[in-house]
Amino acid sequence: MKFRSVSNPVTSAPSGVTPPKRMSMRVAEWLLDSPRLGERPSVKHLAGRLLKQPAREGVVAAQSRLGQLMCRECGNARDRRIGHDLLRQAARAGDHRARLALGEIED
Repeated sequence: MKFRSVSNPVTSAPSGVTPPKRMSMRVAEWLLDSPRLGERPSVKHLAGRLLKQPAREGVVAAQSRLGQLMCRECGNARDRRIGHDLLRQAARAGDHRARLALGEIED
């Protein structure tokens, strides 16, 4: 018995699938923007963890949101400094929210 070869590789991802980096960004933004969920510390912690990898990879929106989260919500100086650096990187890349957040922090 002969098997026909499959023209499309079975292991390739369908074109409509969102890459994991973008999916984690979308989930984190949804969690932070949700009126009821966004105020809970555990949700903010989860959103921060979801934003961490895209921010490291240079996604400007992730750098901006994580920087804002770290500057506003973290109690220690090290995390606030890291958040400030993330905001500075995002502002340099042209993110308007990051520029506004930096202006609020430095005032």
